[in-house]
Amino acid sequence: MKNVCVFCGSSNGFDKEIPLQAHLLGKALVKNNIDLIYGGTDVGLMGELANTILKEKGKVIGVIPDFIKNFKLAHQNLTELIIVESMHERKAKMEAISDGFIALPGGFGTLEELFEVLTMSQLNLHQKPVALFNINEYYNDLLSMMKSMVEKGFLQQINLDMLIVANNIDDLLNKMNNYKYPKSKKWKIN
Repeated sequence: MKNVCVFCGSSNGFDKEIPLQAHLLGKALVKNNIDLIYGGTDVGLMGELANTILKEKGKVIGVIPDFIKNFKLAHQNLTELIIVESMHERKAKMEAISDGFIALPGGFGTLEELFEVLTMSQLNLHQKPVALFNINEYYNDLLSMMKSMVEKGFLQQINLDMLIVANNIDDLLNKMNNYKYPKSKKWKIN
């Protein structure tokens, strides 16, 4: 992997371990010569991650819609800042230039981005690794819901298995580097 897109919160949340792990992830990405693709702001976990990578002399590409840039939230010191018109364009651009995706803790936006790339993978529109960095079990309830979707027949297990889940950075990057896209179809035709 050369470029990894990270979806994460525009706040740090209340758990002090989460921004610390974002910081450590940034260091690990630089150590592994992986460039960051992200949402382009300097706030919350997004800012923590970008600032760590920049401090470590890594490359950071931000993709930001014009309206968010106008809120004066754009990071001013990135390697590159790509300005797009809409949130849809932002996601499409980030997907196009990334070799994999990681979701750190976040809110609605993080989940929306995560589920879009998971759905695209399920539909074979890309074969890139998609991972949850489950810091302090942040995503356990969501993972339980996904298991319920399988149990109730709304999601195939093979599609759920496309999602990489890791609680630590080494495991996360190892699983992403060794990811093999499953050979399956979204729909079973009887």
